[in-house]
Amino acid sequence: MEQAEGTQPEGRATITASVYTSHVPAIGVAVDQGKTEEPYWKPLFDGYQPSKEWMKENTPDVIFLVYNDHATSFDLGVIPTFAIGTAAEFEPADEGYGARPVPKVKGDPELAAHIAQSVIQQDFDLTIVNDLKVDHGLTVPLSLMFGQPENWPCKVIPFHVNVVQYPVPSGQRCFALGQAIRKAIESYDKPIKVQIWGTGGMSHQLQGPRAGLINKEWDNRFLDRLVAEPAELAKVPHIEYVREAGSEGIELVMWLIARGAMSDVAGSGKAPKLAHRFFHVPASNTAVGHLILENQ
Repeated sequence: MEQAEGTQPEGRATITASVYTSHVPAIGVAVDQGKTEEPYWKPLFDGYQPSKEWMKENTPDVIFLVYNDHATSFDLGVIPTFAIGTAAEFEPADEGYGARPVPKVKGDPELAAHIAQSVIQQDFDLTIVNDLKVDHGLTVPLSLMFGQPENWPCKVIPFHVNVVQYPVPSGQRCFALGQAIRKAIESYDKPIKVQIWGTGGMSHQLQGPRAGLINKEWDNRFLDRLVAEPAELAKVPHIEYVREAGSEGIELVMWLIARGAMSDVAGSGKAPKLAHRFFHVPASNTAVGHLILENQ
């Protein structure tokens, strides 16, 4: 029988949604120290409450979480452009003030190996990492979406992108990588539900004369375009991110990996459903953006 357009064969993995969020380290501190109800932090955490409710109804089997390591597991000695965590578990890193009091991250070595095999055969060079400690770039998004559980409720595959040390990958490259990741996941022969998370950003600059830069207008335009015209957004050159969103705003190219993995990009599905959108400034010295998009 011919497969209907936009549907997955039975018994294969399915990408159900993509989640996009900032991963500001101070957010993790606020969670860990019980400050989420303080006046400074409450508006931010209130903005994620609908997301936590949504997640209770839409918990996947596996999260493919795109983030950047902050000189924790990778330093100037070795900086892979793209690296996939293939271990069975990943410990929270000590970033200089002790490891966050969060659960270990349980990986999915079988799916991770399948993705690595497929993506590398699609001509993307990935670094395979079997020993990886995960920092706030990965654990803060989990805290925002799940709160403080005894154990994370699903497996997580960490996927690191170098957006710290130049040269960094282009938005176009990241968007195409997301498409390769979608093909890899949808060819996996287990009937599991997978979410793709893109983290980092939004506008912020941590050093120099523009330290503290936040560009709300540019950020919200980025959110608009990520939903409505991601292929065009992917063409934005890296220098625009730096000029408009600050030196650390380049982290937003990681969101394009998650968006590239959605079914509408492949022409095999309707435009995604916007389940939630939130924007808040400031959190520490950073703009915070957040989207949930459901595949249709």
